Amino acid sequence: MAAIRLNYDVPGDDFTRAGEASADLKARMKKLGMPSEGLRRAAIALYEGEINLAIHAGGGQILVELGPDKVEMTLTDQGPGIADIGLAMSEGYSTAPDEVRSLGFGAGMGLPNMKRYSDDFEIESELGKGTRVFMRVNF
Repeated sequence: MAAIRLNYDVPGDDFTRAGEASADLKARMKKLGMPSEGLRRAAIALYEGEINLAIHAGGGQILVELGPDKVEMTLTDQGPGIADIGLAMSEGYSTAPDEVRSLGFGAGMGLPNMKRYSDDFEIESELGKGTRVFMRVNF
């Protein structure tokens, strides 16, 4: 199987659409007969990333490369950036506003779960310029 490239735009502050990319990726992986554990891990990691893009960055872009033995996902945004990546990676730490928390989001598990469900996880961020997250899930 040749690698499949997928591009998704995630709108900011639209929680009704957050999750569309991860649902589409999951459906495509299932249709291709990808292993269920890899499918599950990729869908969870990508969903958490989509929610973060919607909550914190005003939206962003996702590039997915789906190959026979792995899926690579790169999320980029032009949001405010992350001041302290180490702190942001701490379970339970969140900068989500109260109105987002009242919807059931913003529990501070997004970045930790993205890392937990990925075999390779990299994050780069610059204040005032945005953030780039790379995740790889191997099958």
